[in-house]
Amino acid sequence: MKNLIKYINSNVLYKVAHLNSATIVTKIIAGILTSKAIAVFIGVEGMALIGNLRNFLSAIQSISILGFYNGVVKTIAKFKNDSVNLSKTLSTAYYLCFFSTILVSFFCYYNAQYINDFLFTSFYDFAYVIKIMALALPFYSLNMMSFSIMNGFSNYKMLLIVNIIGQILGLLVTLLLIYKNHIDGALIAAVVAPSLIFLITLVGIINRRNLMTYIKAEHISFDILKSFGPYAAMALVTAIALPLISICIRNYIISEIGIQEAGYWEAMNRISSYYLMFITSIITLYIVPKFSKIHSKTEFKKEILGFYKSVMPIFGVGLIVLYFLKPLVVPLIFSEEFKPVENLFFWQLLGDFVKVLTLVISYQFLAKKMFAHFIIIEVFLVVMLYFSSIYLIDEFGVEGAVMGHFLSYVMHYGIVLLIFGTSLFGIIPEEID
Repeated sequence: MKNLIKYINSNVLYKVAHLNSATIVTKIIAGILTSKAIAVFIGVEGMALIGNLRNFLSAIQSISILGFYNGVVKTIAKFKNDSVNLSKTLSTAYYLCFFSTILVSFFCYYNAQYINDFLFTSFYDFAYVIKIMALALPFYSLNMMSFSIMNGFSNYKMLLIVNIIGQILGLLVTLLLIYKNHIDGALIAAVVAPSLIFLITLVGIINRRNLMTYIKAEHISFDILKSFGPYAAMALVTAIALPLISICIRNYIISEIGIQEAGYWEAMNRISSYYLMFITSIITLYIVPKFSKIHSKTEFKKEILGFYKSVMPIFGVGLIVLYFLKPLVVPLIFSEEFKPVENLFFWQLLGDFVKVLTLVISYQFLAKKMFAHFIIIEVFLVVMLYFSSIYLIDEFGVEGAVMGHFLSYVMHYGIVLLIFGTSLFGIIPEEID
């Protein structure tokens, strides 16, 4: 533990780390309370349906902002003292995301029934929820654009306040709707809650209303759009492919085994997402800034092995403890009805451990702008995740889904090692600046 603390303190800005950790803790607490409410008032079946909607919403939200978030943050940070290029950045991001969001909203609204049949099958009619999502989507997009601007200007305090208040507001609305309307309330909350944060973000926008003068249609820049392109492509591949594959796997479980088993798998995914938030935040805060400054195989190897020696043992021990505490964790977060989820822990935890091993090295793709490599490997991961899961589900039931998760990330890790293995054990790969 001392090594972990020393490692973080020596490499991460205290202020950013503390703000980020506060936001993550709030998200995890909100997520656990929401999961508990779903388990108590709706049950396993509702968990599966909500899982499909959440995955679809995640993909649609990313499409609506064209995956621009990271690109906008980095470009604003670069040009925040250059009024001409700042105006081009804000104008390009705002107008393109505006038109994209409107198109996506119209598509979802007028194809609500088809989307409903894809997500919930024809046995459930929640098309009206899809229409509500379409109406709420523009507010989500405005919120994310506002977040990217505040992030680009390093306004971390405002981001912290908005995030925490937004999470609390979303949690209260979600709990109220679940209590009053059960499954309908949970589905409505899932599509509305992310957009409610915009009400809080308005305060941040008002405080920086002078930025609105920079947004002009004639300042839309193709060069700025090109700079967004690689980041957008990377973000869209991950943000669209993984959620949609999750929906396909969940639908397969529903059709071949049953909706309850799909609910157990979704519950396991929720538990996984809670602890992964911690480790990925450490990686994001530390790895990306450090990797961007690395230009030799020695430095690269030192940083990777340093993370492996300091952070991964703590993470591994945490997973082992979680595995043995699963009889307490499952009913605590969900209910006794979800006890079969305990059978899914072993392969899920192993897969997540390998996933983090891979994630640390994979950030080199972003740091060194190896965008094509990243996209190809992500597509490979998604394809393997789908086919391995389907095959193993046929052989082992719902447990095959988590086995497929482990197998896919082992192969993913193997390919990443093939690409960067020379950096760790030989010469550094060609850099793309």
